[in-house]
Amino acid sequence: MSPVAAAPDLHAVISSRITKRSSNACARCRRQKIKCSGAHPCAACSRRKLSCDFDDQDQKILVTKGYLTSLQERIANLEQNGGQRLYADAENSAPRVQSQEADATVETSVVTRLDVADGLGQEVQVASVGDTSQHGSLESDVSSLVNPFSSGPSAFMTSESGRIYYLGTSSNWSFTRRLLSVTYEHVHKRPIPPTALLFDGETYDLGWQSDRAATSAAALPTIDYATHLVNTVRFHCGQVFHLFDEDVFMGHLRDHYADSMQRCPARDLWLVHFQLILAFGKAFATKPRHGSRPPGVGFFVNALHSLPNMTVLWRDPVQAIEILCCVGLYLHCIDYRSSAYNYIGQAVRMAMSQGLHTDVPIEQLGEAIVQRYRKVWWTVYVLDREMTSLMGLPQSVRDEDVHTQLPTFQGDPFRTVAFIMRTKLSHFIASIDRAVYRPDGRLDNNFLMRTKDALAGLAGLTDELHERFPLLLDNDESGISRLSAHLHLLYNQVRLSLNAPGRQIQGLIVQCIVLATRPLLFCFFQIRLESLGSCLDLLNTSSTVRSVLQMCLDSSQHVVSILECLQHQGLLETFLSFDLEALFISTTNILVAPTLYPDSAASWAQWRHKAHMVYDELSRSGNLIAQAEQSELERLGGMLDSIDSSPARNVSNPPPNHAEPSSIAHSEAAPGELHPPLTMPPTPFPGGSLFDENYFGTELSAAQIMDMVNSIDSGHTQWVSQAMVEHGI
Repeated sequence: MSPVAAAPDLHAVISSRITKRSSNACARCRRQKIKCSGAHPCAACSRRKLSCDFDDQDQKILVTKGYLTSLQERIANLEQNGGQRLYADAENSAPRVQSQEADATVETSVVTRLDVADGLGQEVQVASVGDTSQHGSLESDVSSLVNPFSSGPSAFMTSESGRIYYLGTSSNWSFTRRLLSVTYEHVHKRPIPPTALLFDGETYDLGWQSDRAATSAAALPTIDYATHLVNTVRFHCGQVFHLFDEDVFMGHLRDHYADSMQRCPARDLWLVHFQLILAFGKAFATKPRHGSRPPGVGFFVNALHSLPNMTVLWRDPVQAIEILCCVGLYLHCIDYRSSAYNYIGQAVRMAMSQGLHTDVPIEQLGEAIVQRYRKVWWTVYVLDREMTSLMGLPQSVRDEDVHTQLPTFQGDPFRTVAFIMRTKLSHFIASIDRAVYRPDGRLDNNFLMRTKDALAGLAGLTDELHERFPLLLDNDESGISRLSAHLHLLYNQVRLSLNAPGRQIQGLIVQCIVLATRPLLFCFFQIRLESLGSCLDLLNTSSTVRSVLQMCLDSSQHVVSILECLQHQGLLETFLSFDLEALFISTTNILVAPTLYPDSAASWAQWRHKAHMVYDELSRSGNLIAQAEQSELERLGGMLDSIDSSPARNVSNPPPNHAEPSSIAHSEAAPGELHPPLTMPPTPFPGGSLFDENYFGTELSAAQIMDMVNSIDSGHTQWVSQAMVEHGI
């Protein structure tokens, strides 16, 4: 055969060895980032005898700039009109054949932004035209993945008195009840007795008597002491809540003491408001407290006795809303959560009936009235959002129905910014509740990806918070800002699952983180109760899941660091419940941590000690709720210690990962490494690890949070789903 004749055969052989990745790959090959034959079923799935699914949504498409412009115009019209029909039309009008005109084609993302009142926290949802494989391939992969707190039958507990309590999905109280119940049954092989638990409304005695007459004017304090108590309330609450209009309220106060004998309906309603403010003032000013009744409760009970019915309250709806907010906040602080939630619900409905949630025209009502309307509305909004989340119940007000602007405080720009930040974080609390704690625990069959989206949105606030409300925990000379501390605490609590001036802001960030990541922590705790080896094997399989867990635990550490600094400076809030709420959930997570990470148990013992030192301070102040919570946590800690000390297999060298090669495997840490490969902020002590006792609770930056968020993909979701199914969670 001549060389010329042999050439075609040689070319055919060479061509057969050059394989090109199919443009139409199945979902599994795309996820594993391996070549796909394009057949159905493909060669890779056939060899492994797996189902082979092709999803048209995975294909990248090219669109013209003109088409993107039309979509953006439709989105703008939708946001302006508040309708849903335009969105459906936009979907139905997608072109079947893309134009090849002179317009340059682009590969981009369409971003829908929900703006609440000129810059309130954004709930951003990204639908990438260029890369839809990640979300599009999830439907068939994670059909069994649910949030354990909101899936299956609802949970209830019965107190010693026989009252039945519902365990809400996102409630911190319910989360600890679940942990205590699961741990107690694991250790003692029987249900936990109700006498060992703290229930709503059982801590303080209000001394309520239905036939008790309202207080007389003679029982009120002198004008100088009353002014002092009012200023105390302004100092503790005025930075982030609007409980009274200063000009109107102080005008009534001067009129009352000038002529206390004059009676009129407006004066009677103001007296109710006045006694509620006095109740707060006494609670803030009295330290330490003794007995089973909180300070100022006499003023509070008298105010409730004098509170008229709704038909009378409607004569002055704005002041009535302020009164209802005072009642709800006071009840919340003394652990009457259900009653507080109902009073705030009345305030929300009265505010909406009055139109406070709308864009009230300044030209018609005037600047002073409009600013008061805005302050009242956003206070109601914040209290309703957070109390609803703490109850673990669905949010009742949709953000798309709120059109009023945020208020401004004349001559006090710092207070204006703090008020806005507080509102943004409360908005994120509601966003996380909707994303992670929806009914049946299913969010497009994927709560881990929804957790990712929630954390991504939260990361946008991180740098803004650090820039505007810095928290210098290691600077003893300058001290710590009480307002900043409050906001950072709430931030970390929202990361974990959302007051005197200057310290409140740092706390809000912590709540957001804890709220978003807590379901995953509970899942692994249940796996740990079954087998320490299985838990560590699963943790060593995915560095990204370890990253999410570590974010939860890091935030808990940061909460304790903030509260420890506040304690050293005498700034701990002993009546308002926000510091105690942050401490409660963070200490719970710290108690669980050594159960998941036994190699770092000694370091976690240091954090446990720090948390109990803060509890000791709150208990010495006379806070009975802190005393009861500390007793519960000591019981939980004792049971967890008995689990940790039980015989277990040697876990110093866990078995290697035999999973198939994938994009996940290339980013895995070495076996036995319990911490994710994130670039962490430096600690003030050389050589200290993130779980070291010297860790000072440094927060992650927005870039570091996004690095972790971007590492979550469909493979991790499928992995968590399989683990939950195997362990019956």
